[in-house]
Amino acid sequence: MTFIKRTLLAAALLASFSAMAADPIKIGVSGPYTGGSAPMGVSMRDGAKLAMQDINSKGGVLGRPLQLVERDDEAKNERGVQVAQELINKEKVVATVGFANTGVALAGQRFYQEAKIPVINNVATGSVITKQFVAPEFKDNYVFRTSANDTIQSAMIVEEAITKQKFTKVAILADSTNYGQLGREDLEKALAAKGIKPVAVEKYNIKDVDMTAQLLKAKQGGAQVLLTYGIGPELAQIANGMEKLNWHVPIVGSWPLSMGNFIDNAGKNGDGAKMPQTFIQQGDTPKRKAFIETYQKAYKVDRMPSAVSAAQGYDSVLLLAAAIKQAGTTDGPKVREALENLSTKVEGVVTTYDKPFSHDDHEAIKPNLVHMGVVKSGRILLAN
Repeated sequence: MTFIKRTLLAAALLASFSAMAADPIKIGVSGPYTGGSAPMGVSMRDGAKLAMQDINSKGGVLGRPLQLVERDDEAKNERGVQVAQELINKEKVVATVGFANTGVALAGQRFYQEAKIPVINNVATGSVITKQFVAPEFKDNYVFRTSANDTIQSAMIVEEAITKQKFTKVAILADSTNYGQLGREDLEKALAAKGIKPVAVEKYNIKDVDMTAQLLKAKQGGAQVLLTYGIGPELAQIANGMEKLNWHVPIVGSWPLSMGNFIDNAGKNGDGAKMPQTFIQQGDTPKRKAFIETYQKAYKVDRMPSAVSAAQGYDSVLLLAAAIKQAGTTDGPKVREALENLSTKVEGVVTTYDKPFSHDDHEAIKPNLVHMGVVKSGRILLAN
């Protein structure tokens, strides 16, 4: 073989090896980017994209760039199933972050469990989400979470309404989805622990625009405070319905009271509503300030549609990248094991994570990381 041929062959092999080494690590990003749940899905996705850009600007992971593969699950359980199967079987993702809706998570994450591919729920909060595949039936669990589960949130809501505000008569309004009804169950358990039985427990459907009947039952029952479990558009209908009835009692509910489509659609009627938050759009640390400013510049917005979702989406990608780096591979079981045994701290925007997961605890967010937020003049502020 001539010198020229050897040189050409060596160059071709080098190019081939370089291309192989640079093959992107594909990570799924699954959430609702359209419809009433869009503020949380879009914010989560955009936060995840910022994390990917940060990581890739520093050389990626294992010498390879991250590539996010986005899919809109439309907040529909059946669509979530299709998206999970497509990301796993067609796109060959090594992991997925996302799931904004509890029902979609419960329907879709089983495919990741079966494929032994980690999935990090970074918005959905149903308490059962990380308990779907636990011992003794399942040796290993591939479902993780970086959002505050509803057991944490319901306890905080009840603490705020009963202990801090001293109300004794409460009403619950929850939507008819898995999210709303599982959250309602958690609320009732937390109330029972305080010896309180709601004067009214009412249900409504997604896209309902008239809550008069449910609100009248709560009002006639003498409710001093309204506890909610739903998402932005319908929560705004509740606040606006209360104004029409000239019934003014506090609203304390789960985190989606911070969604942009609650704040904007409720207007002044939403002021004073309180909700648990892992992240509030206030730059009180250099990391958070930089994240907020980068998000505002990248997406040309002042207020994030859902700051909680953006922050948790960002952090979930950082944790996943740290696990892949520690594992030294994208192999699903080894990445899961690395997530459960992270040896280095990961500085996120919600918190700095120090061994956030273990084999039997896949909840990164603990009660001490969650604070009460309040709606005030179109923003979310720290309540206390």
